[in-house]
Amino acid sequence: GPRKAGLAQVPTTSGTGSEAGIRALVTDPKTMAKLAVESLHMLADIAVIDPALTFTVPARTTAATGVDAMAHCVEAFTNRKAHPMVDIYAIEGTRLVGRYLARAVKDGSDAEARAGLSLASLYGGFCLGPVNTAGGHALAYPLGTRWHVAHGAANALIFPHVLAFNTPSAQEKTKAVMAALGYEASDDTASVFDPAYAFCADLGIEMKLSGLGVPESDLDAMADDAFAIRRLLDNNPRDLTRADIRSIYAAAF
Repeated sequence: GPRKAGLAQVPTTSGTGSEAGIRALVTDPKTMAKLAVESLHMLADIAVIDPALTFTVPARTTAATGVDAMAHCVEAFTNRKAHPMVDIYAIEGTRLVGRYLARAVKDGSDAEARAGLSLASLYGGFCLGPVNTAGGHALAYPLGTRWHVAHGAANALIFPHVLAFNTPSAQEKTKAVMAALGYEASDDTASVFDPAYAFCADLGIEMKLSGLGVPESDLDAMADDAFAIRRLLDNNPRDLTRADIRSIYAAAF
């Protein structure tokens, strides 16, 4: 039945956009699988978005959560289930991250930058319900469940690899994403991968699995885990085989 109390949600980071959605993620400690729990009863009656609450978030966390917000937007925008109404939020959220994330990482008290990221995170949350994420999040999940890498940092490390991989199946939308981040890209995957990689690396995010202490011997198990996340992989604009996933992990290592 209906809730007997009102639900207010107040985010203190600019990342997940959970205050705008109906989904919670739970990790099974035995299987190390990240499971989604979804219910309209988790939709907030009111979401209070106050950028001032994010001013004290450390630079490293600001960077990681900001890329998570961007990944929500980008993966929804280039998604097989993409929708024109959601696209509006997705591309604007991407643009806001491209414009403000580096500024907020450099100066956490930059009110304009913090406000822009708060909006970007909210818009990313809007994207999750009707469309959701895709390959990038699927490949990022095992880094968190197996090696306890922060979710945003895992998304950042994977982001350029999957964006470049998807380019042949989403050329125009990928160009729009790169333009929103302040880059000009062609149909060549290198013109997508290199600036996308630099965008994340320049924020101070570790971009190699080996740098996070992930052993090369674990890549096969990670590929198995990621390939099983069909609820996200089936959204990806280009089919990701188990071999493709393993190759991306190897390149990221």
